[in-house]
Amino acid sequence: MMSLGGEAPGKDAAISEAERIGGELIAPETEVTEAGEAGGIGGLGKVIWRVFAENKLALVSVGVVVFMFLFCFVGPHIYITNQTDLVITSVNQVLAHPSAQDWLGTDPNGYDTVGRLMVGGATALEIALLAAGIATVFGVFFGAVSGYAGGAVDAIMMRIVDTVLSVPTLFLLIVIAAILHPSFWLIVFIVALAAWLVPARLIRGETLTLRTREYVQAVRAMGGGGGRIVVRHIIPNAVGTIIVNATFQVADAIGLLAALGFLGFGVPAPGTSWGQMLSNGISYAQEGAWWLIYPAGICIILITVSFNYIGDALRDAFEVRLQRR
Repeated sequence: MMSLGGEAPGKDAAISEAERIGGELIAPETEVTEAGEAGGIGGLGKVIWRVFAENKLALVSVGVVVFMFLFCFVGPHIYITNQTDLVITSVNQVLAHPSAQDWLGTDPNGYDTVGRLMVGGATALEIALLAAGIATVFGVFFGAVSGYAGGAVDAIMMRIVDTVLSVPTLFLLIVIAAILHPSFWLIVFIVALAAWLVPARLIRGETLTLRTREYVQAVRAMGGGGGRIVVRHIIPNAVGTIIVNATFQVADAIGLLAALGFLGFGVPAPGTSWGQMLSNGISYAQEGAWWLIYPAGICIILITVSFNYIGDALRDAFEVRLQRR
């Protein structure tokens, strides 16, 4: 009924009121404990950090990741080398052994290996982060829409995922890379193309559970649209799963990029990646040029293992039972 002094509450106000209904609401900024008490985001952050800090391997991995970022993005400004248009003036510049001038020697083109590690690492991390970000965002929305819609829409969208998953990933990516001219953004797209399927399936499963919650039913009963429910309730309440999966996505993207580079489908020269460095170094293994193989291989292993350990620790930290112990 309209009051004498004003207008009846609007639809948005009614929906906002419905979004408050129910003690089961788990808003992004609150935590609901077993006793039914809600804690602020500060308390939740402390719980997550406490559980994460208990995993010593994860803390070491964070240090490794920070070091790798500093090495790849800050290092070139300290350890300055020519990595773009080097002109060989002496045969001693090619495949030079490690020395005080070239800490890890030079490659067959005369480039300093430490400098190449920095350039290749920066490329690998940029592509991995961009690809993981694109794959996570697209996969999250795809899976949330599929799980919330249900029925025929869900069936069709999941059959698309199953079809793509049935094709060997590396084979599919090699075919695409062979047909199209390789470039930085093409490789980002190729890696993201293989990575979005996992978050789509994970978030779809989360959505099937979250869409039955009382607060979602209340918003729907008050006329709230599906888009509003997905964006404001489904996705925020799946943030733990999203963050953990995004961490694993970065590790998988680095490994996949290394595989593509090893097979010869990498960024065009003078750029490089750790996988391409490893592929080029294998050709000189018989000549004892260990500095072309081991440093790049160790970097790939360290960064992928570190991101996996961080993902494991984050998964434990976001696990509800560990939050409540």
